[in-house]
Amino acid sequence: MLVRIVRMTFQQEKVDDFLNLFEVTKDRIRSFDGCEHLELHKDYHQPNIFVTYSIWRDDKALESYRYSQLFEEVWSKTKPLFKEKPVAFSNKPYIKVTPAQ
Repeated sequence: MLVRIVRMTFQQEKVDDFLNLFEVTKDRIRSFDGCEHLELHKDYHQPNIFVTYSIWRDDKALESYRYSQLFEEVWSKTKPLFKEKPVAFSNKPYIKVTPAQ
């Protein structure tokens, strides 16, 4: 399992463009072979910062997506909306934490 976290800072006036793009592509990304989960989070205090949290079967599945036509389509429309360069992290579970009762 690979957990991918991408922090994206958008130009304030482009946030709605990004949200519309995410809305129309999220199901296609979720159904991409190897994608097991996809969420979009909004920064608690900064309304132009978003984070995608996705789970992939393994690094090969993520790389397959990153070199796909779907990724090219989504990324080419997302990239011009950024205010800052996005920051991405690939992780694997180390210790599973269960919520306190």
